[in-house]
Amino acid sequence: MQKKISSIPFKGTPEQETELKKFIEENKHDKSRLMAVMQAAQEIYGYLPMEVQMMIADGMDVPLEKVFGVATFYAQFALSPKGEYNISVCLGTACYVKGAQAVLDKISEILGIGVDECTPDGKFSLQACRCIGACGLGPVMMINDEVFGKLTPDAIPGILAKFNA
Repeated sequence: MQKKISSIPFKGTPEQETELKKFIEENKHDKSRLMAVMQAAQEIYGYLPMEVQMMIADGMDVPLEKVFGVATFYAQFALSPKGEYNISVCLGTACYVKGAQAVLDKISEILGIGVDECTPDGKFSLQACRCIGACGLGPVMMINDEVFGKLTPDAIPGILAKFNA
């Protein structure tokens, strides 16, 4: 799955920028610290928007393409913000054969977002994952830390309504 770049406008604060620039300054002498800088940036901002990637590239004196390449290669990095309610749908084998793709499609249809995207209001984000560890309950999804199992597409509107109140 290819990561999608967020279409939500970047809303970084001056405090976040100061914190990141301080960390970059402490590490810019060693290009092998690029991953550490990117991890710190993601902790500060919650994700790595293009504006943050450009700050990292400039500060570390590395090409933006390298920062973007690392951000898109490693699963730990997100290019879109996480919503207040982060939905993870398991697409592991057990869940997939029991209809997880139809559940994912229904969530996407209702929220108007795809995988690795966030609703414009910042309320929901959607991810696909490989295994939640509840194979016997498949298809399974999590909303933040709450697990929902034995799902059908028809159950999705009611579940999402509980979080949209």
